Amino acid sequence: MDDTLVCPTCGAAYPGLERFCASCGMPLVLPDGSQATPRPLSASRERARKVRPQYTEGPLVRVAGARHQAEAELIQGLLIEEGIPSMLRRTRGFDVPDMLAAGPRDVLVPAAGAEPAREVLLQAQLLEERTPRAAVERPERLLAGLLLLVALVGVVAWVGTELLA
Repeated sequence: MDDTLVCPTCGAAYPGLERFCASCGMPLVLPDGSQATPRPLSASRERARKVRPQYTEGPLVRVAGARHQAEAELIQGLLIEEGIPSMLRRTRGFDVPDMLAAGPRDVLVPAAGAEPAREVLLQAQLLEERTPRAAVERPERLLAGLLLLVALVGVVAWVGTELLA
């Protein structure tokens, strides 16, 4: 195969190592009629091509936890299919050696991709829907706590007046 490239503007020919025309700065292309054989992509390059740029901004945040390496890689696969980049980190506090696949993992994504990642994991039923803590508490518990607080303040006030008298 001929490894020459040509400038689409001025037609100058260059060896296959050059990428831009020296005279006009245009990207070089294969000459007409030549068949380009696509180079196979490595696994890491294939993954990188799936990443959507809008999900790459911000610091890393935890979106999910996995029980072991295989489950964490499954979550990563789901996220990359939606264009969300992620990385794994061993969950803190576990003394399993790093070389083993056992032990819990945290799945981290950039802050811009956190909400879409949570939606993907909710749809895949790998993440439980979080309800705000205030909505979970019952009003009876809140009322009981307020009554207890009022009673405590009353007792402290009564004891204070008895000691001063």
